[in-house]
Amino acid sequence: MRRVLVTGRGGQLATGLEAALPAQGFEAILVGQPEFEFDAPATIAAAFDAAAPDVVVNCAAWTAVDAAEDNEAAAFRANALGPAMVAAQCAARDIPLLQISTDYVFDGRKGAPYLETDAPNPLGVYGRSKLAGEWAALALHQKAMVLRTAWVFAPMGGNFLRTMLRLGAERPELSIVADQQGSPTAAPDLADAIAAVLLRIRDDGWQDRYRGVFHATGTGFTTWHGFAEAIFAAATGPRPVLRAIATADYPTKAVRPADARLDCTRLERTFGVRLPAWQEGLARVMRAIA
Repeated sequence: MRRVLVTGRGGQLATGLEAALPAQGFEAILVGQPEFEFDAPATIAAAFDAAAPDVVVNCAAWTAVDAAEDNEAAAFRANALGPAMVAAQCAARDIPLLQISTDYVFDGRKGAPYLETDAPNPLGVYGRSKLAGEWAALALHQKAMVLRTAWVFAPMGGNFLRTMLRLGAERPELSIVADQQGSPTAAPDLADAIAAVLLRIRDDGWQDRYRGVFHATGTGFTTWHGFAEAIFAAATGPRPVLRAIATADYPTKAVRPADARLDCTRLERTFGVRLPAWQEGLARVMRAIA
């Protein structure tokens, strides 16, 4: 197993995998629009035929959470029908699939970190579409893994860290939600974890215990306000005053889970893989930006 097809070229995680996979001896083949387009199913089969992959990591997704509320059909095409098409291609070739998913499949009301066995209850279109994608991948392919992650940030792309740095340079004071909990996850750390998982599969061969859902986030928990404080503590530019506010003070079209912490024990127990502390991931990404 050497050739890894990575969908979602240009995205945060796909960009991380472009560096992480070769470091473990894999050949990373990145595909994206327009030659790989879920709205044009023929391009999916063509991309598989051209790449002849040994394993697939499906990062391609609709990730605009609020916009999904007004574009439900498009979100489901990308996040549910897309994984179904990818899983069907993988099943036909009998190659493993790693499908990327999200903490938004949960409602955030448990009051403790979520296990993979906890019942999902998404609050919005984005979470529902990603959950449907999980179900599609697992229903259509016996060698499918679902990897749920959360609060992904990277040196590039649209993410909370880059938004904070931009707004911090423009405004003397920022209001940040302080009653939502989660785990910031550096895309380079997540990419390294995925590469390590694929290395285990390559060395040991596919095993039934690899099938199903796994959680993978930066280790430790914080709030958006706490994350913002850490970002500006690590930054060299302006440091605005950060005002803690409640979710109710910052209404959005899509409802966010208030406590979407994920328990990542199964990933560590199965593959020996544990992501670094989220603070270490932040330092890594800040170094890359600098």
